Amino acid sequence: MKSRIPVVLLACGSFNPITNMHLRLFEVARDHLHQTGMYQVIGGIISPVSDNYRKKDLASARHRVAMVRLALQTSDWIRADPWESEQAQWMETVKVLRHHHKELLRSLSQKEGPDQGRAVSPVPAAVPELKLLCGADVLKTFQTPDLWKDEHIQEIVEKFGLVCVSRAGQDPKGCISGSPILQRYQHNIHLVREPVRNEISATYIRRALGQGQSVKYLLPDAVIGYIKDHNLYSRDGSWKGNSTQNNEGKTS
Repeated sequence: MKSRIPVVLLACGSFNPITNMHLRLFEVARDHLHQTGMYQVIGGIISPVSDNYRKKDLASARHRVAMVRLALQTSDWIRADPWESEQAQWMETVKVLRHHHKELLRSLSQKEGPDQGRAVSPVPAAVPELKLLCGADVLKTFQTPDLWKDEHIQEIVEKFGLVCVSRAGQDPKGCISGSPILQRYQHNIHLVREPVRNEISATYIRRALGQGQSVKYLLPDAVIGYIKDHNLYSRDGSWKGNSTQNNEGKTS
C-alpha cells in the first residue's frame, strides 16, 4: 500500500474572534484530504495576524491568541502559533508560510537526530507538506488589483498549495479560471465544499456582542467567557453578551 503524504494545514487571519466556523474549516479540509487517499493530515496551525494589520475593531494580539488557544483546548491536532502575531510589522502570508515550513524542516531534523532508525513517535519520516487553508473569499481576493503580488500567489500555490473551503453561493472554480497563475497550478489547489450551511462570521459576532445579543453556540464557551472577562467587543466597554449565565466558557 502506497504511503500517504503527510500534510500540515496553516490558517492565517485576524481571528477577531475565532468562531466555530474557523474550527470547522480544519475538520472539513482534513476529511477531504484523507478521502483522496493521497494525504495524511498530521497537524494544523492557526496563526493570528499582528496588531499592525491595522484592521478596524481588531482586538489586541494577546487577546486573540489567548482566545484561539482556549478554542483549541478540545483539539488533539490543531495548535495556536503566536509567531506572526508577535512580529513588529504586518507579515505577508507567503512569509508566514516560509517561516512555518522552515520550522517543520527544523523539527523533522531534530526528531531524526541520533536515533534516526528508531521510531520515537507516529509522525511520518517524510517531509510534511505545508498547505494554506482558507475560505473561498480569500481565493477571490487574489483577483483584487494591488492586493497580492503575482510572485507571492505563484509561490503559495506552486511551493505550498491551497486547501480552499467554500460555502453555497461561492464560485472558487471561477476564481481559478480567471487567473493564469491559479490555472497553471490548479493541481495543487484542493477545492472543498462545506456540506453544512453555516454563515457564522467574526464580523457578525462582533456586531452581535456590541448589540448585547447572545453568541452562545457560535463560539466555544471558553472563548465567550474570555470575552466577558476582558470586556471585548462591547460598545461601552461593559459585557453585553449572553446574560443568562455568568460563567460561560470563553469565546471570541
